[in-house]
Amino acid sequence: MSLRTRPLHKTLACEIEGLPLWEPLDEVTVAELQALWSNWGVLVFRRQALSEAELARFCALFGPLERTVRSDWASPSIPEVTVLSNLKDGLGRPIGGLGDGELQWHSDQSYMVKPATGAALYALELPPEGGETFWVDLRAAYAAVPRRLRARLSGQRGIFDYTKRLAGYGREADQNISEEARAKTPPVTHALVRAHPETGDRSLYLDSTTTTGIDGMDPISGPALLDEAYAAATRDEFVYAHEWRVGDLVLWDNGFTMHRRTPFEPSARRLMKRMTMQLDPKRHVMPDGALAESGIGMPV
Repeated sequence: MSLRTRPLHKTLACEIEGLPLWEPLDEVTVAELQALWSNWGVLVFRRQALSEAELARFCALFGPLERTVRSDWASPSIPEVTVLSNLKDGLGRPIGGLGDGELQWHSDQSYMVKPATGAALYALELPPEGGETFWVDLRAAYAAVPRRLRARLSGQRGIFDYTKRLAGYGREADQNISEEARAKTPPVTHALVRAHPETGDRSLYLDSTTTTGIDGMDPISGPALLDEAYAAATRDEFVYAHEWRVGDLVLWDNGFTMHRRTPFEPSARRLMKRMTMQLDPKRHVMPDGALAESGIGMPV
């Protein structure tokens, strides 16, 4: 079958219309979806009705599924499914993570040596207002930033530290992680400019919630250069804004995008299910991580 598609943003987002993802997909359809995702950073599917098993089965078509380092946010049924919610169970305990506060521009798992750059978010319950998600195209941003800034960023490696993100979480429950999770997330470095393996197009790799500086630069110059990059990269023309509807499934590529979320009323209900997967390095931008504490700048 030939998929019906509708661009939602000139370079970044595309909707696939009328495809029931709870049904098994044939190889031709899967190949077409994989090709679409290698070009568009964000794919949108509306009106889906998926169990956790169906959600996991679909996402696994794009690469091996990963479990979150936050085991306290994992679904008790399928641990590869992450629960994002402000809801609580009968004992008053959060059933998931990331509550109702605002989330600044970030890229999932940027604090890992080998991030699972594929991600999916499925909407089950939504607040009446707020909670919108915005994605930014860091390919288009790189092409448009001043040549002088591109030259200053070229060859540089950012320092990404999960503890910075934890400090920014609003709920105390989200800030606390196990010693096992902490051991899995030491500071790492990533190249700030990467090339797409198929097109050669260059893109920025950024995360305002985890970057603490630039490898080899002093504590003032490094963050200042990063701030300049964020200001240039997050202009409105590079951004796709998604207003959620129940049943929406959105896939995105963290290799050349960042995303953020607006806050919503704490008394409102929000329940989302998220997946992360390792995408094909022949089709997608792959960050090249290294431990910041040893062999800085050398891939591991």
